[in-house]
Amino acid sequence: MDFLNRFELQVGKEAINKLNNFHIALFGLGGVGSFCAEILARSGVGQLSVIDKDKIDLTNINRQIFALQSTINQDKVQVCKERLLDINPNIKVNCHQIDFCHQTDALDFKEFDYVIDAIDDTEAKFELIKRSKENNVKVISCMGTGNKLNPLFLKIDDISKSYACPLAKIMRKKLKNANIEEVKCLFSTEKPIDTTNTTISSNAFVPSVAGILLAREVILDLIN
Repeated sequence: MDFLNRFELQVGKEAINKLNNFHIALFGLGGVGSFCAEILARSGVGQLSVIDKDKIDLTNINRQIFALQSTINQDKVQVCKERLLDINPNIKVNCHQIDFCHQTDALDFKEFDYVIDAIDDTEAKFELIKRSKENNVKVISCMGTGNKLNPLFLKIDDISKSYACPLAKIMRKKLKNANIEEVKCLFSTEKPIDTTNTTISSNAFVPSVAGILLAREVILDLIN
């Protein structure tokens, strides 16, 4: 694949061939997940299963790469597939328009080489981490990027070392109660902004950088 020539110069042909044979599951195509999918496709991942129940909404345009005026009201998974195939016609994209929180048995985790969690629902996050661990599949989970303004505070580490993130605090407790250890996650150490509003604020630069960092971590882990 000629479009990968520049990347091949950095990681070598063997790494490019490895990536082409991997199957990654990406849960959530929001501000984080959409940019993560973009980087995975541009890096030569061979197969990607995308899981998201939603359609694109006007409010998504400020932070989701698939969200355009022309794609409003379209299914996120289908818009994602069309875009990724336009980047790499050889990628296989499996679309699952499901609510994983209520359809946890709809997917066979044994098919995946890596699971990326980019969803917000804590019950669904816990379940997909649990299922990944039960099936010995590598997993990385993204904590909260809402109400944050500075992407320079993003870091990747074991969830036991996370702090300053309300979502990570909830997940640490749930995982500890279930005796689940060694969960790699991305989190922000920035203190959340208090907007005095029940709606979580967001922007174009923190979720996108988080998605890119997730993709980088997975890619380098797989070709190590």
